[in-house]
Amino acid sequence: MTRYVFDCERMKYPNTGLYTYCLQLGKAMLAQLTPSEELTFYVPAGQKPDFGPGAKFLEQKSWHKVIMPHRAPYDVWHTAYQSSAYAPANKKTTRILTIHDLNFLYENKTPAKRQKMLKCVQAAIDSSAFITTISEYVKQDVEKHLNVDGKPIRVIYNGCNVAEFPGFDQPNYKPARPFIFTIGTVLPKKNFHVLPCLLANNDMELLIAGNINEAYAEKIRQEAQQYGVTDRVKILGPVKDEDKYWYLKNCTAFAFPSIAEGFGIPVIEAMHFGKPVFLSTHTSLPEIGGKFAYYFDSFDPKAMQTVFENGLNNFRNNGNPEAIIKHADSFCWEKAAKEYLSIYRLLID
Repeated sequence: MTRYVFDCERMKYPNTGLYTYCLQLGKAMLAQLTPSEELTFYVPAGQKPDFGPGAKFLEQKSWHKVIMPHRAPYDVWHTAYQSSAYAPANKKTTRILTIHDLNFLYENKTPAKRQKMLKCVQAAIDSSAFITTISEYVKQDVEKHLNVDGKPIRVIYNGCNVAEFPGFDQPNYKPARPFIFTIGTVLPKKNFHVLPCLLANNDMELLIAGNINEAYAEKIRQEAQQYGVTDRVKILGPVKDEDKYWYLKNCTAFAFPSIAEGFGIPVIEAMHFGKPVFLSTHTSLPEIGGKFAYYFDSFDPKAMQTVFENGLNNFRNNGNPEAIIKHADSFCWEKAAKEYLSIYRLLID
């Protein structure tokens, strides 16, 4: 029996991209195992996420950073987050590392803090036999700022599975007007505060879903007040899958002006519904949206308004929702799982 461990300790933060990554990739890999393979999920104590039938679990506890008690002869340990403090106890276990982003290099952190975080990622690279990244952008960032020392490094794109609830029509907040939707942890790197200006010349609403950092949420409210659209900007907090489905299906447009993004699963989720998406040109987003998205070349309010108005007009007159959906469907968790499992098997061979 060949035994793999998938480190999902970051699932302690629900309603995040990393939670979705671990859950969806884990389920897809579990479904593709051969009878001679076993996949175990290393998850926060007390959690047993629904990976499906046959899932096996190891409990993660904070003291495992010092002493890892799980010393069974696992063949491959997949660290799913670049700054994880957890590593296999058995020196014979081969480690694969997935790097989602180096966003800390571009956030408001001190040089000393950035160097400390780089050192942490470098240590994970040094103890791994194979590196994967979730976009070509992240791969280039890793090769620029870190030493992979000739180790294989491969891009494996995330997938996109949108839970659908046909007939559901009662979200917790149901807008009466056409609306722009966005979702993500409400932090400065998501750049949501630049979006209220898009409401200045119309009667639309802006709905922002996701875990809330209250200090940054206040900045968004201040921007809304500046444009006189306070009553049309709704910061919803975390939303249920049913509500997210409704907002994605019924929004007029999806906006994602992030300035620090390793991939951007919400973008693909919106495109799954054939929606026009408006993105920043930063980091990985042009790579993910491709020719099927509209882009804010700057965050000047008038420039953003022009891009938005022209984009909506173009979509109404020339939009091709079927092509957008086809593009979204090319990002598939089953495909990602197949690629990860091929690496596991390669490392065993």
